[in-house]
Amino acid sequence: MRFRWTRLATSMVAMAVIATSTHAQTAAIDEGKRKVKVKNSPAYPELARRMNVSGKVKIEVIVMPDGRVRSTRVIGGHPLLVQACQDAVKEWKFFPAPEETTQIVEFDFRGNN
Repeated sequence: MRFRWTRLATSMVAMAVIATSTHAQTAAIDEGKRKVKVKNSPAYPELARRMNVSGKVKIEVIVMPDGRVRSTRVIGGHPLLVQACQDAVKEWKFFPAPEETTQIVEFDFRGNN
């Protein structure tokens, strides 16, 4: 029984270390435009994490007047990181505005050794 608890505790610590050592964060959003109401950060892709891939991803986002994302277009970034960013941004909600807007969103992926 003690072995199980030790194994469980070790697994939990390992997951916490992985979660804090590799992450994606939004580095910049066109602040002169619409504000984000609801956003989630992209998950660091497992393959990219294992390969210690880091870098920035830039995405152009077209936002409809009601705040939903109409479309995204990749401006630049590592191919292993791009899809996770697009998937996350498509779920974002912006505050409503009188017209459709275009914004640039930049994500910065960093893996700590």
